[in-house]
Amino acid sequence: MMNDNSISHLFDRSETLLGREAMARLRSARVIVFGVGGVGSWCAEALVRSGIGHLTIVDSDCVEPTNVNRQLPALATTVGRPKVEVMRDHLLAVNPQADILALQQRFSLATADAFRLSDYDFVVDAIDSLRDKLDLILLAARRGGPVLFSSMGAARRLDPLQVRVSEFWRIDGCPLAAKLRKSMRREQRYPERKFKCVWSAETPLAAQGVKGSMMPVTATFGLVLASLVINSLSAPSA
Repeated sequence: MMNDNSISHLFDRSETLLGREAMARLRSARVIVFGVGGVGSWCAEALVRSGIGHLTIVDSDCVEPTNVNRQLPALATTVGRPKVEVMRDHLLAVNPQADILALQQRFSLATADAFRLSDYDFVVDAIDSLRDKLDLILLAARRGGPVLFSSMGAARRLDPLQVRVSEFWRIDGCPLAAKLRKSMRREQRYPERKFKCVWSAETPLAAQGVKGSMMPVTATFGLVLASLVINSLSAPSA
């Protein structure tokens, strides 16, 4: 059983590496993660284990058996439960003092105002839907808005060593990024600020029907997204 004294030492190893001031910035930062599936669930896990004090997680889905191969909240015992509820319980078990807000909602242009993105320091996009992802990027990347980090396509890849970080317009070889750029040009709607993305340089494997994906790759995407937030806050000039 964890007592008050043990809770106070949860982040001793992190503070030894980052320093007291950086850990204070992590505790006070407000981060929202859209999508807690194969990418976003691992991002949320890493953020809370690294000391992020205020985290909002957004996902409208419930756990399905097909999620078990790659998603943190997906267990044989959690099938049918809302993903955000499972994640909230898990994250509070990691750090009972964390402020975790779980929203079982879908982000869309129609619901965007309800999320109050201006209240956050960082927005992490781990949405699957092309339409919703595009709308979130355009909204979050407005001038003066929160820092945006976005996940591109992780499906149909097997090699986590080919995961990269690039500014959105510099991604070369990711079909999802190409589709987003095509949609932006067609609609004549563009992000007002540059933003970094996590993507894979691996050529997607051919797949029949539903796109396959594996935890070593999707989790790597999520952990890299989390590291972008953490490193932004722990930098001396943060």
